[in-house]
Amino acid sequence: MDMHASAAAASAAAIELAAIKTAGKNRALEMIAAAMEGSRERIVAANQTDLARAERERLAAPLLKRLRFDASKITEAVDGIRALIALPDPIGATLSATELDQGLELYKVTCPIGVIGVIFESRPDALVQISALCLKSGNAVMLKGGSEAAETNRVLADVITEASLAAGLPAGWLALMESRDDVANMLGLDAHIDLIIPRGSNEFVKHIMANTTIPVLGHADGICHVYVDRAADLDMAVNVVLDSKCQYVAVCNAAETLLVHRAVAAEFLPAVADALKKKGVELRGCAATREIIDAAPADEADWQTEYLDLILSIRVVESMAAAVAHINRYGSGHTDVIVTGDRARGVRFMDTVDTADVFLNCSSRFADGFRFGLGAEVGISTNKIHARGPVGMEGLVIYQWRLMGDGHVVADYAGAGARKFTHRALDKSFDD
Repeated sequence: MDMHASAAAASAAAIELAAIKTAGKNRALEMIAAAMEGSRERIVAANQTDLARAERERLAAPLLKRLRFDASKITEAVDGIRALIALPDPIGATLSATELDQGLELYKVTCPIGVIGVIFESRPDALVQISALCLKSGNAVMLKGGSEAAETNRVLADVITEASLAAGLPAGWLALMESRDDVANMLGLDAHIDLIIPRGSNEFVKHIMANTTIPVLGHADGICHVYVDRAADLDMAVNVVLDSKCQYVAVCNAAETLLVHRAVAAEFLPAVADALKKKGVELRGCAATREIIDAAPADEADWQTEYLDLILSIRVVESMAAAVAHINRYGSGHTDVIVTGDRARGVRFMDTVDTADVFLNCSSRFADGFRFGLGAEVGISTNKIHARGPVGMEGLVIYQWRLMGDGHVVADYAGAGARKFTHRALDKSFDD
């Protein structure tokens, strides 16, 4: 099936999928989870093939780590699906109900977007998360994964498709694109695809945005910061920095830059540097940082780099305002952290940092759809419309206005003696 035929099939499937009730979608998700558990050996074998090829081709270490999809990763993916089953169905919720006049009632009701096109990096777990989220939110999905994970993605897509068809879902609701040309072709399918979510480099996301008329939701870089304030508990700050940088270094919510208030720099930097170096982290610092600890010089490029590796740039700042200014200039609007014992200063930081996720006294690694209780995430959005931050089901849902009347016509509300609208809020849902 070519790209246009796949997109047309997905569009037709989306119409059927939108009408499937919660029980049917949850049954399909449970069958997918069970099928993944029953296909562990098949999935791991495919992943081993991808890993072996990637090692021969000298794939960068951070990408190799993302590519690995072993038994523990399969368990995590299955747990994510079952957590999604437990969440309320986002479709059919009444957002507002208004009486326009007696017998004329207006409802704002959530509905699926339709067909979602997702271009994602070499993380097989992303395919599982994206597919499950689209299913629960009633959307069809067209997926294009990284070529490094071709074998793993193919097996996962087959397992998910087979289980979902057995559960009664419409054929074509999930399509896996595999060739490089498929990305370019996808961008021209505005008649069938309603939203594109790209996951990749800054340059890649900008390329997608510049070459399609389809709405694009996503983020480019993950240049995340931890700012250690003058009022910080320094032991806590060391732990937060370590987790933010080292817990899983090859992901977009790992910290890349550490900002430290000058008032605590002399005491804090030696302690955090010692802890980071024990983890193998290379430090790059500004001139003020290098007066206190041993670090390579940091230049302008370091403040703008998503390392995805055991490298951390460090800058000493004169004030919280200077930290905020640095973040707002160099950050990617993904996730930024303040460590401080002064809640008022923490809230001030939150109010002034231009970012999707802002945290007080906790690791940047919490910026994740599963950890937020969204079940999983289809991606991270730094957009300021529709959805922002980890995008779970709420980012795959739009709404529909439903007006229920009894022969009402607009002519009765115009001219002399026109009827008046009541515009009265109703305490009821569309299904009542």
